[in-house]
Amino acid sequence: MAMPATLIYRRLASPLHATRATVGTAWTIALIVVALSSDHPLVLGMLASAIVLAGACAGVGRQLVRSLRMAAIVALPIVVVNVLVSRDGLTVFARLGDLGPFGQGNLTVEALVYGAVIALQVGIVMLATTLFSLAVDPDELLRVVRRLSFRSALTASLATRMIPVLAGDARRLAEAQRTRPGPRVGARARARLLSAIVGSSLDRAMDVAATLELRGFAGARRAPRRRFPWSRHDLAFAASAVASAALALAAHVEGVAAFHAYPQVSAGATSEALALGVALGAAVLFAFADRRGIEP
Repeated sequence: MAMPATLIYRRLASPLHATRATVGTAWTIALIVVALSSDHPLVLGMLASAIVLAGACAGVGRQLVRSLRMAAIVALPIVVVNVLVSRDGLTVFARLGDLGPFGQGNLTVEALVYGAVIALQVGIVMLATTLFSLAVDPDELLRVVRRLSFRSALTASLATRMIPVLAGDARRLAEAQRTRPGPRVGARARARLLSAIVGSSLDRAMDVAATLELRGFAGARRAPRRRFPWSRHDLAFAASAVASAALALAAHVEGVAAFHAYPQVSAGATSEALALGVALGAAVLFAFADRRGIEP
């Protein structure tokens, strides 16, 4: 029942960790834009490999590989649902007969391929957001939000800090439950454990609210703006974000490495897709080349 602590930010010696939070956020958004603007499986596969390599360069490659399991769990239902629901393809590989209000149950290769492409895009988005959670300082990002809304930033900061605390509470309550007589598994035992965790979290929230009120947080004013010069890592990752997004959008507009699943699977030249994938991978990874000044 306890949550694994694999997605908790820790400052490590890597260029991405040394980059300011706003630039790291923009870099992550650029990766998501690239994933959603391209449909070619080869380009998407090379982009996913580049993100995993970026995670390895940032010292969180093992956590990213673990997140691939969750991506696979999410991807399988996407493919299955698309195959069962879509009726746009022409190449039928299985006929299930009349399904009543759902029409003829014809399963097509095009629906299978398109579902796999969507699942791959979702997997890349999950990889990018996982890398963001592991390598971008949430407190620094919330300090930026604090300029817009102090109370919202404080609420979000407390929520993120409470996640590992609640995970520890869940682990301790689960261990205590195992020492008591009676059923230890099943819906009833899980319901009792969940009720105890929710009650503990509400009590902790009341204590935190009372502490903040006593310390005068209700009357806090907007924090003054503090300016810091851009580092070489900030510039490198900003350039990486711009280059990646520009390459993907230009390829999408010009039809380079085009891919269409319906009505029949058709793809552009493999050499174009390979060249675009290599260019995107280089744009994503070149920011990790300079490792000076990355001490945590």
